[in-house]
Amino acid sequence: MSTFDLASLTPSRTSVPDGVSFSGQATPGAMDVLTPDALGFLRDLERAFRDRRTALLDGRRERQARIDSGADRLGLLASTTSIRLDPSWRVAETPPDLLDRRVEITGPAEPKMMINALNSGSKVFMADFEDALSPTWSNVLDGQAAVRAAVRGTLAYDSPEGKAYRLRGDGQIATLLVRPRGWHLPESHLLIDDQPMSASLFDAGLYLFHNAAERLARGTGPYFYLPKLQGHLEARLWNDVFVWCQSALGIPVGSVRATVLIETLPAAFEMEEILYELRDHASGLNAGRWDYLFSCIKTFRSPAASAGRPVFPDRSQVTMTVPFMRAYTERLVLTCHRRGAHAIGGMAAFIPSRRDPEVNDRALAKVRDDKDRESGDGFDGTWIAHPDLVPVATDAFDAVLGRRPNQREARVEEAPLGAEVPGDPEALLDFTVPDGRVTVDGVRLNVSVGLRYLNSWLMGTGAAAINDLMEDAATAEISRSQLWQWRTRAVTLDDGSSFDVERYRKIHDEELWQIADGCTDQDRSRLRDAAELLDRLVLEDDFTEFLTLPAYRLLD
Repeated sequence: MSTFDLASLTPSRTSVPDGVSFSGQATPGAMDVLTPDALGFLRDLERAFRDRRTALLDGRRERQARIDSGADRLGLLASTTSIRLDPSWRVAETPPDLLDRRVEITGPAEPKMMINALNSGSKVFMADFEDALSPTWSNVLDGQAAVRAAVRGTLAYDSPEGKAYRLRGDGQIATLLVRPRGWHLPESHLLIDDQPMSASLFDAGLYLFHNAAERLARGTGPYFYLPKLQGHLEARLWNDVFVWCQSALGIPVGSVRATVLIETLPAAFEMEEILYELRDHASGLNAGRWDYLFSCIKTFRSPAASAGRPVFPDRSQVTMTVPFMRAYTERLVLTCHRRGAHAIGGMAAFIPSRRDPEVNDRALAKVRDDKDRESGDGFDGTWIAHPDLVPVATDAFDAVLGRRPNQREARVEEAPLGAEVPGDPEALLDFTVPDGRVTVDGVRLNVSVGLRYLNSWLMGTGAAAINDLMEDAATAEISRSQLWQWRTRAVTLDDGSSFDVERYRKIHDEELWQIADGCTDQDRSRLRDAAELLDRLVLEDDFTEFLTLPAYRLLD
């Protein structure tokens, strides 16, 4: 029997457990996922961990205040030295279907993109409820319904043009991982005791409730990517959530596996501790480029914290080969391999095109160079955003791995247990980019991408094709944070002018008119809101922690 009134698609009063209420209407996808038992599970999960989550978010703000004042400079934690020097622990043995992760494709939890990604020939697909999904209530619920169908092999999509999309019938589809939203985000449409539920707990809890047992019955397991962690205590919270959920669902502890994105600067100093806290559930760490650079700017945003630190140049110049990014990836690979975890490389966001073969060939060559570097550095796999990049990325890792599923044994002799991971942690804080410059073109690109992406996100699309790249919220974050930094530091541009409010407004208006002139009325329907939001993010003196927080209040 359905738990919803089919006429109104809103939960019937008898189906909603005590303490649960809604601030918006349900959608067709909700009929499969927001069952009374699921809602009761989410309620109990939120109640169990709400206070700890709130305390950790308070801890983030308190630490940032210390950094802002210059009292906390970041570094390896003295309180966890014993964990880093303890040679006795490793992460749990890797499940068979996660041993080979040489190519991982990512995309929003939307049926068409999920089917294409699962069928792409990549080893892993990450269904994203975070940066690549605009979290409208319908997107979130329909995404959960799509993931549920994918787990059961029944996911299907018929396009308006009449094209049918179906999962491959030969069983050769990618291993599914799910990325929930970060600890800082609320799910304001579902209220528990009249308070918005944690979006992290909503996404992960609903997925586990409906799919954990089914995944195990099919010989796999419920696997996650965890975003935006700022330290090992936040990893400990995730670990305890997994233990609680496994107990409540009656599945073995250790069934859940998680890969953590090291995409904040504080977390880069706690990689080993993060693996330790999740060791019964950990699979690896991932190097996320744009969010990491965004975090570097955000962390040292105050005058006291930024004193003596260089301004970041155009983001195109901050490659993975500049010294502080090399220090970050080297530490990640060595940390993972000495503890038996996978090290997963960064994103290739290029969208192949047949319109300009020369441009296409140059872009593919850059992708190949990037993946050759990662595989040569010891990474076990890498990220791509488009199915057409699977062959390029696969070739790069095949050349190093051959028939081996991974190279977790690579470079372990460089980081012997019982000692600190080699490499100066201070190198993570030296943001010098040789010959780096801030250019007018770099400003224009950040303004244009910021406007275009925010417009797309507010219209409900979180994975946006911009300038032949598949962009998500991380690109918008680094774009707006650079604009904020350049304005507050009164940086000199390559034409000799100072980047101030007047120059920003001039470029902003020029780019806005150009975007509006090239869009249909529908495509620019939220452009005014996007422009006002970007102005706020760039021109306010107080740095906004995450653009998705004020943007979320503008959604449905």
